[in-house]
Amino acid sequence: MTEAAVNRQWLINGNPRGRALALSDFKAHEAEIGSLADGQVRIRVQVLSFDPSQKGQMENISGYTSGAEVGQVMSARGIGEVVASRHPAIAVGEKVAGAVGWQEYADLSGASVEALPDDDLLTAHLGPLGGTGLTAYFGLLRIGQPEPGDTIVVSGAAGAVGSVAVQMGQILGGRVIGIAGGPDKCAWLTEELGCDGAIDYKNENIKQRLTELCPGGINVFFDNVGGIALNAALARIAPHARVVICGGISRYEQEALPPGPANYFNIVFRQARIEGFLLSGYEREYAVARRRITEWMRTGRILHKEDVQHGFDNIPATLLCLFSGKNFGKQLLKLP
Repeated sequence: MTEAAVNRQWLINGNPRGRALALSDFKAHEAEIGSLADGQVRIRVQVLSFDPSQKGQMENISGYTSGAEVGQVMSARGIGEVVASRHPAIAVGEKVAGAVGWQEYADLSGASVEALPDDDLLTAHLGPLGGTGLTAYFGLLRIGQPEPGDTIVVSGAAGAVGSVAVQMGQILGGRVIGIAGGPDKCAWLTEELGCDGAIDYKNENIKQRLTELCPGGINVFFDNVGGIALNAALARIAPHARVVICGGISRYEQEALPPGPANYFNIVFRQARIEGFLLSGYEREYAVARRRITEWMRTGRILHKEDVQHGFDNIPATLLCLFSGKNFGKQLLKLP
Protein backbone atom coordinates (compact mmCIF):
# COMPACT_ATOMS: atom_id res chain seq x y z
CA MET A 1 0.00 0.00 0.00
CA THR A 2 1.28 3.45 -0.86
CA GLU A 3 0.65 6.50 1.25
CA ALA A 4 -0.67 8.80 -1.51
CA ALA A 5 -2.70 8.66 -4.72
CA VAL A 6 -0.30 10.97 -6.56
CA ASN A 7 3.46 11.19 -6.79
CA ARG A 8 5.01 14.64 -6.55
CA GLN A 9 8.02 15.04 -8.82
CA TRP A 10 10.51 17.63 -10.05
CA LEU A 11 11.02 17.53 -13.83
CA ILE A 12 13.91 18.95 -15.85
CA ASN A 13 12.72 22.20 -17.44
CA GLY A 14 15.90 23.61 -19.00
CA ASN A 15 19.42 22.89 -20.24
CA PRO A 16 21.99 24.88 -18.22
CA ARG A 17 24.96 24.26 -20.53
CA GLY A 18 27.37 27.17 -20.28
CA ARG A 19 25.54 28.98 -17.50
CA ALA A 20 24.62 28.73 -13.86
CA LEU A 21 21.76 26.53 -12.76
CA ALA A 22 18.50 28.35 -12.09
CA LEU A 23 15.40 27.37 -10.16
CA SER A 24 13.47 27.74 -13.43
CA ASP A 25 15.43 24.74 -14.80
CA PHE A 26 13.04 22.55 -12.79
CA LYS A 27 9.26 22.22 -12.79
CA ALA A 28 7.03 20.66 -10.14
CA HIS A 29 4.69 17.96 -11.38
CA GLU A 30 2.19 15.46 -10.06
CA ALA A 31 1.84 11.99 -11.56
CA GLU A 32 -0.62 9.22 -10.83
CA ILE A 33 0.73 6.20 -8.99
CA GLY A 34 0.17 3.12 -11.12
CA SER A 35 0.58 -0.62 -10.67
CA LEU A 36 3.88 -2.35 -10.04
CA ALA A 37 5.26 -4.70 -12.67
CA ASP A 38 6.72 -8.09 -11.81
CA GLY A 39 10.19 -7.71 -10.30
CA GLN A 40 9.64 -4.11 -9.25
CA VAL A 41 9.59 -2.43 -5.85
CA ARG A 42 7.94 0.83 -4.83
CA ILE A 43 10.15 3.05 -2.68
CA ARG A 44 9.02 5.94 -0.53
CA VAL A 45 11.98 8.29 -0.93
CA GLN A 46 13.41 9.50 2.38
CA VAL A 47 16.87 10.93 1.60
CA LEU A 48 18.26 12.40 -1.63
CA SER A 49 21.92 12.82 -2.57
CA PHE A 50 23.24 15.82 -4.50
CA ASP A 51 26.37 15.81 -6.68
CA PRO A 52 27.91 18.24 -9.21
CA SER A 53 27.60 15.60 -11.93
CA GLN A 54 23.83 16.13 -11.94
CA LYS A 55 24.35 19.38 -13.84
CA GLY A 56 26.37 17.48 -16.44
CA GLN A 57 23.48 15.05 -16.80
CA MET A 58 21.13 17.93 -17.60
CA GLU A 59 23.59 19.19 -20.21
CA ASN A 60 23.68 15.76 -21.88
CA ILE A 61 27.42 15.48 -21.44
CA SER A 62 28.43 12.00 -22.53
CA GLY A 63 31.06 9.88 -20.82
CA TYR A 64 30.91 11.38 -17.33
CA THR A 65 27.23 10.68 -16.73
CA SER A 66 24.20 9.55 -18.70
CA GLY A 67 22.27 12.40 -20.28
CA ALA A 68 18.68 13.42 -19.70
CA GLU A 69 16.01 15.36 -21.54
CA VAL A 70 13.65 18.19 -20.66
CA GLY A 71 10.48 16.72 -19.21
CA GLN A 72 12.15 13.80 -17.45
CA VAL A 73 12.21 13.34 -13.68
CA MET A 74 15.50 14.78 -12.42
CA SER A 75 17.79 11.89 -11.62
CA ALA A 76 19.37 11.39 -8.22
CA ARG A 77 20.56 8.61 -6.00
CA GLY A 78 18.74 8.25 -2.73
CA ILE A 79 17.57 6.03 0.10
CA GLY A 80 14.03 5.03 0.91
CA GLU A 81 11.70 2.46 2.39
CA VAL A 82 10.05 -0.25 0.34
CA VAL A 83 6.26 0.23 0.61
CA ALA A 84 5.25 -2.36 -1.99
CA SER A 85 7.18 -5.22 -3.59
CA ARG A 86 6.77 -7.66 -6.44
CA HIS A 87 10.34 -8.87 -6.08
CA PRO A 88 10.80 -12.17 -4.21
CA ALA A 89 13.98 -11.10 -2.40
CA ILE A 90 12.88 -7.65 -1.21
CA ALA A 91 10.33 -7.24 1.56
CA VAL A 92 8.10 -4.32 2.45
CA GLY A 93 9.77 -2.23 5.16
CA GLU A 94 13.35 -2.74 3.93
CA LYS A 95 15.64 0.25 3.46
CA VAL A 96 17.22 0.40 0.00
CA ALA A 97 19.40 2.71 -2.07
CA GLY A 98 19.03 3.34 -5.78
CA ALA A 99 18.45 5.84 -8.57
CA VAL A 100 15.19 7.11 -7.10
CA GLY A 101 15.13 10.57 -8.69
CA TRP A 102 13.51 13.76 -7.45
CA GLN A 103 10.16 12.37 -6.45
CA GLU A 104 8.29 11.09 -3.43
CA TYR A 105 7.85 7.54 -4.76
CA ALA A 106 10.07 5.57 -7.14
CA ASP A 107 9.11 2.33 -8.89
CA LEU A 108 12.38 0.53 -9.66
CA SER A 109 13.56 -2.90 -10.67
CA GLY A 110 14.42 -4.88 -7.58
CA ALA A 111 17.67 -5.88 -9.26
CA SER A 112 18.73 -2.22 -9.48
CA VAL A 113 18.47 -1.38 -5.78
CA GLU A 114 20.80 -2.17 -2.90
CA ALA A 115 19.40 -3.37 0.44
CA LEU A 116 20.90 -1.46 3.37
CA PRO A 117 21.17 -2.09 7.09
CA ASP A 118 18.95 0.36 8.96
CA ASP A 119 21.66 1.50 11.37
CA ASP A 120 23.60 4.62 12.31
CA LEU A 121 25.54 4.50 9.01
CA LEU A 122 22.41 4.46 6.82
CA THR A 123 22.90 7.87 5.18
CA ALA A 124 26.66 7.25 4.92
CA HIS A 125 25.77 5.01 1.97
CA LEU A 126 25.21 8.26 0.06
CA GLY A 127 28.57 9.61 1.28
CA PRO A 128 31.68 7.77 2.50
CA LEU A 129 30.15 4.35 1.81
CA GLY A 130 28.65 5.46 -1.50
CA GLY A 131 29.96 7.02 -4.67
CA THR A 132 31.71 9.93 -2.99
CA GLY A 133 33.73 7.75 -0.62
CA LEU A 134 34.56 5.25 -3.35
CA THR A 135 35.68 8.12 -5.59
CA ALA A 136 38.07 9.34 -2.90
CA TYR A 137 39.29 5.79 -2.22
CA PHE A 138 40.11 4.74 -5.78
CA GLY A 139 41.27 8.18 -6.89
CA LEU A 140 43.75 8.45 -4.05
CA LEU A 141 44.86 4.84 -3.65
CA ARG A 142 44.90 3.71 -7.28
CA ILE A 143 45.76 6.94 -9.12
CA GLY A 144 47.51 9.03 -6.47
CA GLN A 145 49.40 6.09 -4.94
CA PRO A 146 50.63 8.02 -1.88
CA GLU A 147 53.56 6.75 0.13
CA PRO A 148 54.22 7.42 3.82
CA GLY A 149 55.69 10.89 4.24
CA ASP A 150 54.28 12.24 0.97
CA THR A 151 52.81 15.73 0.89
CA ILE A 152 49.22 15.44 -0.32
CA VAL A 153 47.15 18.47 -1.32
CA VAL A 154 43.39 18.20 -1.85
CA SER A 155 41.28 20.94 -3.43
CA GLY A 156 37.60 21.14 -2.53
CA ALA A 157 38.77 19.58 0.73
CA ALA A 158 35.64 20.38 2.75
CA GLY A 159 33.34 18.80 0.19
CA ALA A 160 31.94 15.29 0.15
CA VAL A 161 34.79 13.68 -1.82
CA GLY A 162 37.56 15.98 -0.64
CA SER A 163 36.88 15.55 3.07
CA VAL A 164 37.14 11.78 2.72
CA ALA A 165 40.28 12.08 0.59
CA VAL A 166 42.12 14.21 3.17
CA GLN A 167 41.39 11.70 5.91
CA MET A 168 42.45 8.75 3.79
CA GLY A 169 45.65 10.62 2.99
CA GLN A 170 46.41 10.82 6.72
CA ILE A 171 45.54 7.16 7.26
CA LEU A 172 48.07 6.28 4.56
CA GLY A 173 50.79 8.29 6.32
CA GLY A 174 50.74 11.46 4.28
CA ARG A 175 51.17 15.07 5.29
CA VAL A 176 47.88 16.57 4.10
CA ILE A 177 47.02 20.14 3.09
CA GLY A 178 43.42 21.04 2.24
CA ILE A 179 42.13 23.88 0.07
CA ALA A 180 38.63 25.14 0.92
CA GLY A 181 36.52 28.29 0.87
CA GLY A 182 36.15 30.28 4.07
CA PRO A 183 37.66 30.27 7.56
CA ASP A 184 35.02 27.93 9.03
CA LYS A 185 35.76 25.20 6.52
CA CYS A 186 39.50 25.61 6.93
CA ALA A 187 39.21 25.47 10.73
CA TRP A 188 37.18 22.25 10.40
CA LEU A 189 39.91 20.74 8.23
CA THR A 190 42.70 21.47 10.70
CA GLU A 191 40.92 21.27 14.06
CA GLU A 192 38.58 18.32 13.47
CA LEU A 193 39.96 16.37 10.51
CA GLY A 194 43.57 16.90 11.52
CA CYS A 195 44.95 18.37 8.31
CA ASP A 196 48.50 19.66 8.60
CA GLY A 197 47.43 22.90 6.98
CA ALA A 198 44.54 24.56 5.19
CA ILE A 199 44.32 27.25 2.52
CA ASP A 200 41.31 29.56 2.29
CA TYR A 201 41.08 30.21 -1.43
CA LYS A 202 38.56 33.00 -0.87
CA ASN A 203 40.89 35.05 1.31
CA GLU A 204 44.42 33.76 0.61
CA ASN A 205 46.74 33.46 -2.35
CA ILE A 206 46.81 29.74 -3.12
CA LYS A 207 50.18 29.76 -4.86
CA GLN A 208 51.87 31.70 -2.06
CA ARG A 209 50.38 29.50 0.64
CA LEU A 210 51.39 26.31 -1.19
CA THR A 211 54.94 27.62 -1.27
CA GLU A 212 54.81 28.14 2.50
CA LEU A 213 53.08 24.88 3.38
CA CYS A 214 54.78 22.60 0.85
CA PRO A 215 58.47 23.59 0.87
CA GLY A 216 59.49 20.23 -0.57
CA GLY A 217 56.80 20.28 -3.24
CA ILE A 218 53.56 18.37 -3.70
CA ASN A 219 53.79 14.61 -4.18
CA VAL A 220 50.06 14.01 -4.73
CA PHE A 221 47.51 16.62 -5.80
CA PHE A 222 43.90 15.43 -5.62
CA ASP A 223 41.93 17.99 -7.62
CA ASN A 224 38.18 18.53 -7.35
CA VAL A 225 38.21 22.11 -8.59
CA GLY A 226 40.51 22.85 -11.54
CA GLY A 227 41.14 26.46 -12.57
CA ILE A 228 43.37 28.57 -10.34
CA ALA A 229 43.83 25.80 -7.76
CA LEU A 230 45.14 23.34 -10.37
CA ASN A 231 47.46 25.90 -11.93
CA ALA A 232 48.90 26.87 -8.54
CA ALA A 233 49.46 23.24 -7.57
CA LEU A 234 51.22 22.44 -10.84
CA ALA A 235 53.72 25.18 -10.03
CA ARG A 236 54.62 23.35 -6.78
CA ILE A 237 54.68 19.68 -7.79
CA ALA A 238 57.64 17.58 -6.67
CA PRO A 239 59.59 15.25 -8.98
CA HIS A 240 57.47 12.26 -10.05
CA ALA A 241 54.31 13.79 -8.56
CA ARG A 242 50.89 12.30 -9.26
CA VAL A 243 48.12 14.75 -10.17
CA VAL A 244 44.67 13.17 -9.81
CA ILE A 245 41.88 14.89 -11.76
CA CYS A 246 38.64 14.03 -9.98
CA GLY A 247 36.46 17.05 -10.76
CA GLY A 248 36.50 20.60 -12.05
CA ILE A 249 33.72 22.49 -10.33
CA SER A 250 35.36 25.83 -11.18
CA ARG A 251 34.44 25.31 -14.86
CA TYR A 252 31.00 23.74 -14.52
CA GLU A 253 29.13 27.00 -15.06
CA GLN A 254 31.32 28.57 -17.75
CA GLU A 255 29.96 28.99 -21.25
CA ALA A 256 33.31 28.27 -22.93
CA LEU A 257 35.99 25.89 -21.73
CA PRO A 258 38.77 27.80 -19.95
CA PRO A 259 42.31 27.67 -21.33
CA GLY A 260 44.58 24.96 -20.01
CA PRO A 261 46.68 25.66 -16.92
CA ALA A 262 49.67 27.88 -17.64
CA ASN A 263 51.94 25.67 -15.53
CA TYR A 264 51.07 22.42 -17.28
CA PHE A 265 54.61 21.98 -18.67
CA ASN A 266 55.86 21.41 -15.14
CA ILE A 267 54.52 17.89 -15.71
CA VAL A 268 57.46 17.46 -18.09
CA PHE A 269 60.05 19.26 -15.99
CA ARG A 270 59.13 17.24 -12.88
CA GLN A 271 58.58 13.98 -14.78
CA ALA A 272 55.16 13.91 -13.15
CA ARG A 273 51.91 12.20 -14.11
CA ILE A 274 48.45 13.72 -14.51
CA GLU A 275 45.51 11.34 -14.79
CA GLY A 276 41.74 11.50 -14.67
CA PHE A 277 39.49 8.65 -13.65
CA LEU A 278 35.91 7.43 -13.25
CA LEU A 279 34.49 4.83 -10.88
CA SER A 280 33.51 2.58 -13.75
CA GLY A 281 35.97 -0.30 -13.89
CA TYR A 282 36.42 -0.61 -10.13
CA GLU A 283 33.10 -2.37 -9.42
CA ARG A 284 34.74 -5.65 -8.43
CA GLU A 285 36.65 -3.86 -5.69
CA TYR A 286 33.68 -2.01 -4.16
CA ALA A 287 33.04 -4.58 -1.42
CA VAL A 288 36.64 -4.52 -0.19
CA ALA A 289 36.73 -0.72 -0.32
CA ARG A 290 33.48 -0.42 1.65
CA ARG A 291 34.71 -2.83 4.31
CA ARG A 292 37.87 -0.76 4.79
CA ILE A 293 35.98 2.54 4.86
CA THR A 294 33.44 1.12 7.33
CA GLU A 295 36.26 0.04 9.62
CA TRP A 296 37.86 3.48 9.40
CA MET A 297 34.53 5.12 10.26
CA ARG A 298 33.80 2.75 13.16
CA THR A 299 37.23 3.42 14.64
CA GLY A 300 36.92 7.19 14.25
CA ARG A 301 39.62 7.53 11.62
CA ILE A 302 37.14 8.92 9.10
CA LEU A 303 34.65 11.55 10.29
CA HIS A 304 31.59 12.24 8.23
CA LYS A 305 29.89 15.64 7.94
CA GLU A 306 26.47 16.00 6.32
CA ASP A 307 24.76 19.18 5.19
CA VAL A 308 21.09 18.22 5.45
CA GLN A 309 18.22 20.25 3.98
CA HIS A 310 14.56 19.34 4.33
CA GLY A 311 11.37 19.29 2.30
CA PHE A 312 10.19 18.48 -1.21
CA ASP A 313 9.89 22.16 -2.18
CA ASN A 314 13.58 22.77 -1.33
CA ILE A 315 15.01 20.12 -3.66
CA PRO A 316 16.07 22.38 -6.59
CA ALA A 317 17.59 25.04 -4.32
CA THR A 318 19.61 22.36 -2.55
CA LEU A 319 21.35 21.38 -5.80
CA LEU A 320 22.20 25.02 -6.46
CA CYS A 321 24.00 25.13 -3.09
CA LEU A 322 26.74 22.88 -4.51
CA PHE A 323 27.77 25.48 -7.08
CA SER A 324 27.69 28.49 -4.76
CA GLY A 325 29.89 26.83 -2.14
CA LYS A 326 27.17 27.07 0.51
CA ASN A 327 27.21 23.37 1.35
CA PHE A 328 29.49 22.08 4.09
CA GLY A 329 30.07 18.35 3.81
CA LYS A 330 27.96 15.84 1.93
CA GLN A 331 24.83 17.53 0.58
CA LEU A 332 21.63 15.65 1.42
CA LEU A 333 17.93 16.42 1.67
CA LYS A 334 15.40 14.57 3.76
CA LEU A 335 11.76 14.15 2.83
CA PRO A 336 9.11 13.80 5.53
